[in-house]
Amino acid sequence: MQIQLLVLAVILSVVGASPTSHGTKARCGGGRTTAHAACCVWFDVLDDIQENLFDGGECGEEVHESLRLTFHDAIGFSPALSRRGKFGGQGADGSIMHHPEELAFHANGGIDEIVEAQKPFALNHPVSFGDFIHFAGAVGVSNCPGAPRLEFLAGRSNVSRASPDLLVPEPFDSVTKILNRFGDAGFSSDEVVALLASHTIAAQDTIDPSIPGTPFDSTPSDFDAQFFVETLLAANLVPGTGINQGQVFSPLAGEFRLQSDALFARDPRTACEWQSFIGNEQRMNARFRAAMTKLATTGQTRSLLTDCSDVIPVPPPARRRVTLPAGRTRADIEAACRATPFPSLTSDPGPATSIPAVPPS
Repeated sequence: MQIQLLVLAVILSVVGASPTSHGTKARCGGGRTTAHAACCVWFDVLDDIQENLFDGGECGEEVHESLRLTFHDAIGFSPALSRRGKFGGQGADGSIMHHPEELAFHANGGIDEIVEAQKPFALNHPVSFGDFIHFAGAVGVSNCPGAPRLEFLAGRSNVSRASPDLLVPEPFDSVTKILNRFGDAGFSSDEVVALLASHTIAAQDTIDPSIPGTPFDSTPSDFDAQFFVETLLAANLVPGTGINQGQVFSPLAGEFRLQSDALFARDPRTACEWQSFIGNEQRMNARFRAAMTKLATTGQTRSLLTDCSDVIPVPPPARRRVTLPAGRTRADIEAACRATPFPSLTSDPGPATSIPAVPPS
């Protein structure tokens, strides 16, 4: 039934749009245009989720969780399992929304809330779960100042199987284990670091449930390199009830540091790529966009998908330059890249930085 609804939606979107030929735009409802008539349906989805999922276009909690969901959906892909004659998952296929058993995986803790929030939108329009998850992620990122405009390709099937367990890395995993898991899915160490730029607009809810919404950097509503700076700061604070599995000491009051982030920032295999984003947001954005493009089509055949990227809004410009937080100096940086010197940064004025929690939607 879902497949039939998807086909109907595509037919209706094409009927309601002007035909397009090479070099021309398809005219959609509301006077908007797109390169492909089949993409017109996504303008309706855009309007709906901006108003009713993302609170009028904010870069808030639902955006953070929607971006997290794209990763948890797509990384369920293992050619190594397939080579052993086992089902290795289909990557960015929406299976995490289709199959509730995936929500019970330990690594997917807390992801059920954003799945429950998104699923009615996907059913209402209707579009495939895989398409919706990756569209919502791209639209959500576009609400964050300084972010790149992500690619969005439509046309994923709504037929899927549940991903195998143990394919989503955990924050308490070693760098080697995480790199091996990503390597199996086709990603290099540099691409893993690029994907971790997502943590600049992220927060924890479940590692320490006593402090939900605790962000990973001091600017969780801005897509900037502040996360890469602050993960290198010397740390001795505990933001909640104690140090939990997957957590290490934090450098700033109200900030949460994942064990895996701390290790990636200091590991010789990843430290220089990590540092390269500090003060060079253009590089960070380009690398993040490329890695997200790859992630969103993991396990999919690009030639069978339609490029609807022009439906994704243009993100607002960056609001600030990367700095050292107030109360911190260069002496607090635990630089780990031996190949290049740490960039010169100014310190914010005022008392020591304290960060409020990200409010719920």
